[in-house]
Amino acid sequence: MADTVDLTVEDGVATITIDRPESLNALNVPTLHALEDAIEAAEDEDARALVLTGAGDDAFVAGADISYMVDMDTAEAQAYAELGHGVASAIEEFPAPAVAAINGYAFGGGMELALACDLRVASERALLGQTEIDLGIVPGWGGTQRLPRLVGDETARRLIYFGDRLDATDAYEEGLVGEVVAHDELDDHVADLAADLAAQPATALRAAKEAINASHETNLAAGLDFEARAWAGLFGSHDQREGMQAFLDDRDPDFE
Repeated sequence: MADTVDLTVEDGVATITIDRPESLNALNVPTLHALEDAIEAAEDEDARALVLTGAGDDAFVAGADISYMVDMDTAEAQAYAELGHGVASAIEEFPAPAVAAINGYAFGGGMELALACDLRVASERALLGQTEIDLGIVPGWGGTQRLPRLVGDETARRLIYFGDRLDATDAYEEGLVGEVVAHDELDDHVADLAADLAAQPATALRAAKEAINASHETNLAAGLDFEARAWAGLFGSHDQREGMQAFLDDRDPDFE
């Protein structure tokens, strides 16, 4: 893992910090590979929640590395797109909820990584935007697909076509983030949120994430079938039996 990405795991919560504050945490190739390694390591540690954030007070991730992209040909651009897609998919498919702690600028590829997370919490200082149009390109790491699913077609088109930057309040109103908190409270708030997620029954939470993700990829009938199978598959598990018995006993459950 490169020194541009830091991973800590504590009490079931894996925190990945992109640590290039001098470059506003922009994503170059070594950093993307380090992110892949960190996500894999967090899974190997059986993390029950994942937090993604950026180092410093200015940026979550200001975007991809433009100095690297400027002279790329089509084949190189395709490889770079596939690398970015791989990282975003690893976040989206992580077997526990992922939370983006957006502490500053989240533009371009940075916003796309946030979109791949399950939940997004923004500092009051955050600015978010799918800003690729300003560079003569379009989102290449999932923005054209995930953004409409989150905020609706019309809003996504406007954000992508015009490259608008949204402050935290506007991002919340558009449904792009779920919460806005004071800048100096962001880390503690997200830590509490992640701890609450880590305390949930992990098998059920994983099934819920998989079912919700499936709803984006299939029709309603197939999605309902997936849900029914996921629901039934939890019966006989420790957490299902413990959760229901605790309810009947009027006590707190002791999940695995």
